[in-house]
Amino acid sequence: MSRLGNLGARLYRGEVGYDFIRNRKIWYGISILITITAIIGVAVGGLRMGIEFKGGAVFTTDTKAQISTAQATDVATEASGHMAIVQELGNGGLRIQITEVDTATANKIKETLSDELGIPANDINADLVGPSWGEQIANKAWTGLGVFMILVVIYLAIAFEWRMAVAALIALIHDITITVGVYALVGFEVTPGTVIGLLTILGYSLYDTVVVFDSLKEGQKDITKQTRFTYSEVANRSINSTLVRSINTTVVALLPVAGLLFIGGGVFGAGMLNDISLSLFVGLAAGAYSSIFIATPLVADLKEREPQMKALKKRILAKRAAAAAKGESSDDGSEDLRDDTETETAGTTIGRPRSHGRTPGKR
Repeated sequence: MSRLGNLGARLYRGEVGYDFIRNRKIWYGISILITITAIIGVAVGGLRMGIEFKGGAVFTTDTKAQISTAQATDVATEASGHMAIVQELGNGGLRIQITEVDTATANKIKETLSDELGIPANDINADLVGPSWGEQIANKAWTGLGVFMILVVIYLAIAFEWRMAVAALIALIHDITITVGVYALVGFEVTPGTVIGLLTILGYSLYDTVVVFDSLKEGQKDITKQTRFTYSEVANRSINSTLVRSINTTVVALLPVAGLLFIGGGVFGAGMLNDISLSLFVGLAAGAYSSIFIATPLVADLKEREPQMKALKKRILAKRAAAAAKGESSDDGSEDLRDDTETETAGTTIGRPRSHGRTPGKR
């Protein structure tokens, strides 16, 4: 068995592990900091909306222009009064995109481009996109996102419980905010491809979250009938048991996306690939992070507020304290378990029980 596979098996059996739940405030702080940075980026720089959302004109040429792409950008920007985006096509022609341009202005720009590029006006194709059409696309995108969120909450509330639904929703909002913030900070265009990528990464993020939740649902069966594990400990074991799977899934998904973003978009200059690849790359990474460090710790926080879970934790800690006072080892073998406000005596590190994989619901 490979080293990674052996580690995954040991994590699954609870022989080793990292205490994600105990250190949850660190991850909450990191997420809050990143989220604030993203919000500031959107508020200060704003999003660079593509022509599909703002309306405008796209000019394409089938023949090679007599000036460079940079010169064509300057010419188009000066002729239109708006920032132009110029890309070189595979046949040597140019694709010139200018937002917020009406029909009359587009005809003047076409004539100017014909003179400056040295290309007959008939060889320049002009496609106009009205702002009302772009507004409809934006509204449909927001509607689709809202419907997706509602369906996610309903499904998780039925399949699991409302606390998991709330935690998953917060994690998804976290992923969206970070992805949108990155677009604002780097200045990439927001196009329909971006929206498609955003909805795609939400699906990936939800998949990782549901995998952990399913393990947690199985582990918490009859949890109040035992005195070996608190709810937070069960949640932590669920994260560790699915950790390698989540990492493998994310890495495999990120590799082709990284190829699109850094090789296709960066090295070969295929700028249109950036629209979808950046949202996929950032969203997949943020989704994996939120599934592990945000969603499940939030569930543990919400669940530990229940009276029955408080009573369970009190019984377990009292049992461990009594065993420690007698110099004996409690049957769970936990040690040095801490809550948010105090240090409490225990038996083995969470995730390293000597029970060799016994489930929390059995004595």
